[in-house]
Amino acid sequence: TVKGEDYFVPYYSGPIRSAGGSEAAFSLVIVDHLREIFGYALYDTTEEEVKRGVHECYEYHERVTNLQYLPSEREIEFLMRHLPVQLTGDPSEDREVYNYKDLPRIETNFMRSGFSLVMGEGIAQKAPKVLGRILKLRQKGFKLSGWNWLEEFVNLQKKINLWLSLAIVIM
Repeated sequence: TVKGEDYFVPYYSGPIRSAGGSEAAFSLVIVDHLREIFGYALYDTTEEEVKRGVHECYEYHERVTNLQYLPSEREIEFLMRHLPVQLTGDPSEDREVYNYKDLPRIETNFMRSGFSLVMGEGIAQKAPKVLGRILKLRQKGFKLSGWNWLEEFVNLQKKINLWLSLAIVIM
């Protein structure tokens, strides 16, 4: 780890069905709940890992298959900086990423469909639904403190979507 503390790293292998985006996203909440119970540290991402996340999602979308929801760079950067666990996956493609290779905490230079699908069609696309579930669980006594940022992300998405809508109307 960057800070020398142990943290959780869930691995996702593709293919993951687009129809399972909510469950894939919510599985991150479950993993984080276990992290919190067992006292592990929050994931402390590096700038290189953030850039790799953006780069890999866009390469996966362009070179492998179109994601149902391709988050903006700003959305991916936000998620990479705030996810309390390190989202990763096994290498699933015969293609290496073009940039941000040989990072110490990303075990492969090959594209990871599980990472890209859970990032795009999971947590990014389903954030409002996941936020609703988290709020209900907190009312029942679940702490889930690693997700205090999610409402800010949903608001960011609303601003981005409003801006895109205005840009389309102007065109």
